[in-house]
Amino acid sequence: MRAPHDPNLAQVRQGKILILGAGAMGRLWAASLPLGTARFLRRANSVASDCQYYFRPLDGQQRTVTVTYCDAADVVDVRLLLVTTKAPATLAALQDQLSALHPSVPVVLFQNGMGSQQEVARHWPDRPILVASTTEAANRPAPEMTVHAGAGHTWVGALTPLGQACLHEAVEQLAQSRLTVSAEADIHQRLWRKLVVNAGINPFTALLDCPNGEILHQPLYRQYIDPLCEELYQLMVREGLDAPSPTELRSTIEAVAHSTAANTSSMRSDVLTGQTTEIDYINGYVARRGQELGLDLPVNRMLTDSVKMLTNHSSLG
Repeated sequence: MRAPHDPNLAQVRQGKILILGAGAMGRLWAASLPLGTARFLRRANSVASDCQYYFRPLDGQQRTVTVTYCDAADVVDVRLLLVTTKAPATLAALQDQLSALHPSVPVVLFQNGMGSQQEVARHWPDRPILVASTTEAANRPAPEMTVHAGAGHTWVGALTPLGQACLHEAVEQLAQSRLTVSAEADIHQRLWRKLVVNAGINPFTALLDCPNGEILHQPLYRQYIDPLCEELYQLMVREGLDAPSPTELRSTIEAVAHSTAANTSSMRSDVLTGQTTEIDYINGYVARRGQELGLDLPVNRMLTDSVKMLTNHSSLG
C-alpha cells in the first residue's frame, strides 16, 4: 500500500529525484514519477542532454518520455537518489557521483542479489542508505523502448542508521509514482526471498538460453533444483533467517517461473548481449557466504562457474 499522506512532507514531494542507471528499471521509475520530477545522472564521459524513449505502461497506451540528464552538482533540490545500475557496477558508479551530493540525500539501492548493497553501506556508513526489493517487471525489447511488463510491489528498508531515520520520507517520495511502495522493517528477509527466486531461475535461463517458464521442463533444472533449494535452506538457517523448507523454496521458485513464463531474465539477457552478469551477487554470493559460515554449497558454486564460463565464451566469440 502507499504511504499515508503527511502534510509535513509537502516540501519533500516538490524536490527532484535523481536516478543513477538508465536501464529498464531506471526508465520505469522515471516514466512513473510525476512529470519533471526525475532526472538521470550523467555518467562519466557522457555528453547526453536528454534521454528520450517510448514507454508502454500496463494499460498499453504507449507514450514518449523525455528525461533530462544532469550532473549531480547542478541540481540543488535533490530529495532522493535511486540507484538502478547492475550490481557489479554499483560501487564504482556511486564513487563517481556521491561526492557531489549533499550527505543528507537518501540513497535507495535497487540491485538484484546480495552483496553490492552491503558494500555500499560499508563505504558510506554515515549516509542515509536504503535498499529496495521490487517485483515490478520491466524490459527493453529495443533500445528506444521500455515496457512495464508486470505490476508488482516495492519494499524499502534501511541499511544505515540515517537510512532508518528517513525511511518513511523516502517511501513518501517514491509513492508519487503509480507504483506500489511500502516501508519494510525486515528488509534483509525480503531481500533473501528475492535472492532465492533469482538463484533458482536466472542461472538456468542463462545456461539453457530460454525464457523463465521453459526451465521447468529441462533436465538440467530438474537434476539440480532440489539440491539447490537444500543449499539455500541450509544457508538461511545458518544466517538465522526465517527459512521455509526446501520444498517450499522450490514451490516459490516455480510459482514465479510460471507467472513470468514468457519473460527473459536479466541474466539471460546479459549473456545474449555480452554484458557482465550478476551471477557473483546471486549464486556466487550464496557460495561465498556459505564458505564464510563453514558450509559447502557445491550446486551454487557450479552454477556460478558455469555462467562465468558461458559469458567468457560469449566475449571470446
